[in-house]
Amino acid sequence: MNAPESGTFHRQFVLLFEAQFQRLYRYLDRLSGDPDLAADVAQDAFVRLYQRGALPEQPEAWLVSVAMNLFRNVKSSRARRQRLLTLSRSEGVVGDPPPQPDRAVEDSESRIHVRAALDRMPARERDLLLLSAEGYSYRDLAAVLGLNEASVGTLLARARRAFRKCYEDPNAPR
Repeated sequence: MNAPESGTFHRQFVLLFEAQFQRLYRYLDRLSGDPDLAADVAQDAFVRLYQRGALPEQPEAWLVSVAMNLFRNVKSSRARRQRLLTLSRSEGVVGDPPPQPDRAVEDSESRIHVRAALDRMPARERDLLLLSAEGYSYRDLAAVLGLNEASVGTLLARARRAFRKCYEDPNAPR
């Protein structure tokens, strides 16, 4: 790649980063419930884009797809590591988390309830809701999740109904 193209790519990348990093981070934070992990995965997705050296046709969708793959890899590695550590320690002892400040108890309970409802949903429906909440277009949702763009609205409506069911009835089957 010659210097002018490289400079153009760099400018385009910076503009994309400034426009999309927070959005991607918020999606990953909601997906994972772990702000540090979300920041790491979002940053890694942008690093991979920069290493690619050229913007794809749909850069937002490309970033979400890469971030989702990175997140799945991290989640899988953590689960495997946890299983191995738990087996090696016999039974892991887990303490209660530190108590929330009084003024944040209600918000904390609500976040926990939402997180539990999201965790009980099928992955595709959860991803549709979280990506939609971040304002990704139907086109981006279709590209990222491998859907027909014309069916995204219907699938999103179903995902919203499924969330309400999981949220209102914690014992409802998935």
